[in-house]
Amino acid sequence: MLILSRKKGEAIQIGDGIEIRVVSIQGDQVKIGIDAPKSVEVFRKEIYDQIQAENKQAAVASPNLFKLIPKNDKK
Repeated sequence: MLILSRKKGEAIQIGDGIEIRVVSIQGDQVKIGIDAPKSVEVFRKEIYDQIQAENKQAAVASPNLFKLIPKNDKK
């Protein structure tokens, strides 16, 4: 993990298209701005983890769901 120190108004550049800027600092809270291409999804970590858990749960098919699929008895 790379650890960098930044002051208010300073930024970090990731590749050609992503910039992370320190917008404000108040007490123990730091607000950052992220400028990234629309093709790059940006989430808070806890939201990203929740999405991943829901995707994993949705990918596990219940055996009872297969009973709901109509059978095609063409011969």
